Amino acid sequence: MKALLLAGGLGTRLRPLTEHLPKPMALVGNRPWLEHLVLNYREQGIREFVIAVKHYRERIQSRLGDGARFGVSIQYAVEKELLGTAGAIKNAEPLLGERFLVVNADIIHRFDFAAALRFHESRRGLATLLLTEVEDPSPYGVVECEPDGRIRSFVEKPKREEAPSNRINAGVYIMEREALKHIPAGRVVSIEKETFPLLVRSENGIYGYPIDGYWMDMGTTARYRQLHWDVLDRRFPLALGGKEIRDRIWIGEGVQVGQGVLFMPPVLIGDNTTIGDRSIVGPYTVVGDSCRIGSGVRISHTILWERCKVRGGAQLHQCIFGSGMRVGPHILHEAVCNRTLEVRG
Repeated sequence: MKALLLAGGLGTRLRPLTEHLPKPMALVGNRPWLEHLVLNYREQGIREFVIAVKHYRERIQSRLGDGARFGVSIQYAVEKELLGTAGAIKNAEPLLGERFLVVNADIIHRFDFAAALRFHESRRGLATLLLTEVEDPSPYGVVECEPDGRIRSFVEKPKREEAPSNRINAGVYIMEREALKHIPAGRVVSIEKETFPLLVRSENGIYGYPIDGYWMDMGTTARYRQLHWDVLDRRFPLALGGKEIRDRIWIGEGVQVGQGVLFMPPVLIGDNTTIGDRSIVGPYTVVGDSCRIGSGVRISHTILWERCKVRGGAQLHQCIFGSGMRVGPHILHEAVCNRTLEVRG
């Protein structure tokens, strides 16, 4: 069984971090989320992947290649123009089998795939949507189901007080090839607004399966931060690199730590990073690979991607800096930047 990972979108809500990067390639715990995704499904028995690409596709193709170094096979379905969720699936049709998994690759999740597949097989429908419960469903598409799981209707972005339930489309689907007959080729098609409602109206057998497990849409910088705090607190048990030298303090290989450095957990430090004397790192801080942190630096509730340089005396709080940032010796609060330049306070 193949998995189709939809990774062609623009990722506008996470800019500037995704200004020159596909959103699924945003680092999560110092590794591109798309890599985590491939490895997670590999652990659950999927070895063949198709990745739908468009926006900065070379960043994905150069990093993941043919998948051999991850122990999987990866093919690419390139969109000449963005085609929407269903349009991207239709575009990948020649590479797909009789049954396949579809995953919006920017959705952070972990669930029991085998259980979902058993449910899908037992219902014999054309598609099974995985559903998750959220506190406020108003920004999402709410799904109404019959007791046996058959989907009755979709309610797109209802008012909170009018939502029929808190169950929403989780952005993960198990589909039969026959479902592709209901997607027109060569134009933009939304699976949420067009394809799935069509299948419901035509009574083609479309079901919803509620999942237990972690789920988050990392589409905003606030959610991106919260995702990392969940990782560091182990609410989302993502595999982390390095060695846990003390409770919730992970240090990568080749890290050089100066005199009098204080780590306040939780903290994750990437490989080959240098931290200057008398610096205080944490709590809730992720420092990427090959970063250079000067002396007397104070960093808390902050995420630095790889190759960042922070000059001595800087204070960073609630910041997110992309790869290769140069940060001057100033006090910065809630800054988000992804340009290779020196940030001055």
